[in-house]
Amino acid sequence: MAIEVRDHLSNAPEHIAELAKALGKGDRMAVFTAIYHHKKQIKTVGEIAEITGLTRMRVLQCGGELASKGFVEQVRHKGDTAYKTIRFFQINKRKILSLNKNPSALKKFPTKRNFIVRGLPKTLILPTKGADVKRVTIDDIETFKKVVSISSGPSLPKTVSEEDFKLGVQAILGEAGKFKDWGGEDSDLYSSRLRIGGKRVTAAVAFKGPGMPNKLVPGKMGKNGDQAQRLFRQDADVFLVQHWREIDPSVLELMRSLAVAKSISTGRKIFYGVIDGQDSERLRQAYPSQFNL
Repeated sequence: MAIEVRDHLSNAPEHIAELAKALGKGDRMAVFTAIYHHKKQIKTVGEIAEITGLTRMRVLQCGGELASKGFVEQVRHKGDTAYKTIRFFQINKRKILSLNKNPSALKKFPTKRNFIVRGLPKTLILPTKGADVKRVTIDDIETFKKVVSISSGPSLPKTVSEEDFKLGVQAILGEAGKFKDWGGEDSDLYSSRLRIGGKRVTAAVAFKGPGMPNKLVPGKMGKNGDQAQRLFRQDADVFLVQHWREIDPSVLELMRSLAVAKSISTGRKIFYGVIDGQDSERLRQAYPSQFNL
């Protein structure tokens, strides 16, 4: 008996898309449909030939192709070659057949190689192959190296304004430029003086002060909820979002998607990360003179 080795749970979208593409529109599709028709798990070649009107030889050819790719299991049943359904594909049969009939939907179907970036003005399908991205924390950034000696504790106090925190970070970087805060800017701080992995890199940072209460979510980033997208328009290697309290995982998910797009379009390695309230306070405590403590 054949042993099923596909990892359906962790790679479900890939297997669904692969089978939808592999079925085509002809005899292979007819054989697959016959095998997975109703709940009967095993059908012989003779039964499939009767259902489809195909010759035994053609059923064996198509069934063999499906079995070789792991879409069905080839067995012996009632003295005849037969094909057994695989539970994963039985459960997802409707989705597979729907995608097979709709090439446009199949092209947009999100998998690990093609996934949807949400929150942009238009939904984009981005291939992940070739992207070089890495998530970082303040502990990974050499410019903030003193922070490693500060344990995690309370969040940044509400009394620290967004402007004050930005000026503190600017002082750590040694960035002398002036960055005016207005609603349409792409970033709150832009500097080529950050160091990661022994290299000097350019960073774009968005700050969300106590004026934005509660946990930070993508929809609360900017007047139109598009601050993250505008941040990644900058020509930078590192993209950071800071908030005085908690930051929802959806912000990181969006940033990763945007980082992938940036890496593919520029051919560069892109770093991204967040600085939540606790890490903000750690940074402040690690550099008291820069934050005027």
